[in-house]
Amino acid sequence: MQNQMRERQTAMQIAWTREFLKYFGTFFGLAAVGLTAGYEICFLTENINILHLYFNDDASSCCIIMGTENILDTQSTLLELPKGPLTYEDLEKIRRSQSKFFIQK
Repeated sequence: MQNQMRERQTAMQIAWTREFLKYFGTFFGLAAVGLTAGYEICFLTENINILHLYFNDDASSCCIIMGTENILDTQSTLLELPKGPLTYEDLEKIRRSQSKFFIQK
């Protein structure tokens, strides 16, 4: 159950990051085009509302939730721990190695 919660949180973070980078990339792409064409950045950013950092609107929240579900369904390898799930035996090995370290001064 905890592993599923961790996977869902990780998927949510990945989806949020992808959504953020999409808006971030769009903003700087338009800013670069504006500079190349000779327009001022302040003119573009005042008149075009494309950078939604706080995701207050329903469309962005919906995109994040759909991205989360997509990651959980199709890209679950992104959510796996590098060396697999931690077992009780692994914890005991770590505890023993740390206790030997502190005893042998």
